[in-house]
Amino acid sequence: MPTVLGISGSARRNSYNAALLRLISELAPEDCPVEMTSIQGIPLYDGDLEASEGIPPIVAALKDRVAAASGLLLVTPEYNNSVPGPFKNAIDWLSRPAADIPRVFGGLALALAGATPGPGGTRLAQTAWLPVLRVLGTCPFFGRNLSVANASKVFDTDGRVIDENVRDQARQFIAAFAEFIRR
Repeated sequence: MPTVLGISGSARRNSYNAALLRLISELAPEDCPVEMTSIQGIPLYDGDLEASEGIPPIVAALKDRVAAASGLLLVTPEYNNSVPGPFKNAIDWLSRPAADIPRVFGGLALALAGATPGPGGTRLAQTAWLPVLRVLGTCPFFGRNLSVANASKVFDTDGRVIDENVRDQARQFIAAFAEFIRR
């Protein structure tokens, strides 16, 4: 059975992106579950640390989870119209050492989604991820877009979706990504 590993790109306690990932996980087809994780606890990349101590255990464990997944879902915030630094840092760690890139990312089906409190959604961040995904050798999914704007009106204070249109979009998005993975 194919599985998707979903990574929330925000470490914030009440993250809209973590809420969106939970929603997607709840709506995933039974035969293609979404396992959830986050970037919480991943240190800043430091080549000296890598050289002296190797890959941190939290990074090594996440690399193994990515490599074992049938698909990867990056649920990205948008900071200053681009990729958020902490999330990029996590992906940078996952690409170390460079010789591991094919094992971890090579040919991996990958989808992008995101939520933001602003009116623009996360389309610019999702677009900014594309050069990174290309160099990692992933197989990006372009079948559906899921970019949630005005997230404070979409999720309640407990992180539950209150906008049925977004729920429907999320359901269609994960169903289409699951179909993409099954091909």
